[in-house]
Amino acid sequence: TFKAFTVAMALDSGVVGLTDGYDASQPIAISRYRITDFHPQNRWLSVPEIILYSSNIGAAKMALDVGAERQQDYLRRFGLLTPAAIELSEVGAPMAPATWRDINTMTIGFGHGIAVSPLQLASGIAALVNGGIVRPATLLKRDDDEPVEGTRVIRAQVSDHMRALLRLVVQGGTGKNAEAPGYLVGGKTGTAEKVTLGGYDRKALLSTFVGAFPMTEPRYVVLVSIDEPHGNANTFGYATAGWTAAPSVSRIISQIAPLLRIAPVERPGAPGSEDFIVVLEEGRIKLAAF
Repeated sequence: TFKAFTVAMALDSGVVGLTDGYDASQPIAISRYRITDFHPQNRWLSVPEIILYSSNIGAAKMALDVGAERQQDYLRRFGLLTPAAIELSEVGAPMAPATWRDINTMTIGFGHGIAVSPLQLASGIAALVNGGIVRPATLLKRDDDEPVEGTRVIRAQVSDHMRALLRLVVQGGTGKNAEAPGYLVGGKTGTAEKVTLGGYDRKALLSTFVGAFPMTEPRYVVLVSIDEPHGNANTFGYATAGWTAAPSVSRIISQIAPLLRIAPVERPGAPGSEDFIVVLEEGRIKLAAF
């Protein structure tokens, strides 16, 4: 899920544009580690393709271009390096490296080497899609017309781009199973191997999908995180987020959206759906104007 923040900070700081990209044809060898892709395309990937295919290689190279100092600054402003300011005493502190080397910058770019709470992740994703403003999470009910103070962390145009890219993930990427027909879901998959003594346990996953809807005018974030899921016949043996957490988000949104009185968009081109710009043509990304 952290790749979404990496793309946002790279776009906002001007490090990359939507039509830029990185060579993801070969794994990255750094120190004694190798950074590889779970869905390798073995070619140059544009920025939209990096998030579409959830490329670790592309995100790592992008993060390195952003740089450690800027990366830390953005993550801090997204609220991902300090405990969430929620009305509870039982709040865990995020885990981040004490020394931030190049390898930390690269791995954090795709979500390894850092740990945040689900609340922090949901709040950060909300800021990505709401116009770029971080607003404090709360357990207290507010009136709909009560203004909530916030802090801008990315430009509004970058937030527009992120809404399109996160929608793309559900349209044709790793989050396809999060689609809830009529509700324009966008989001990001995240499959993490659990830390064990001396490394990672490849068979013990934490599979997460964090989504928002409707992406034309986001109002809600839904996050599902499954602790050590197991693949079955319905998931073709996969326990990754796209096959486990994403379908759960789809079912939740399909059931709660009518209760929230959100009218579905019945077909492409209907009022409220003329957002999105990002289309797939022969497996490649085509960018049009918003």
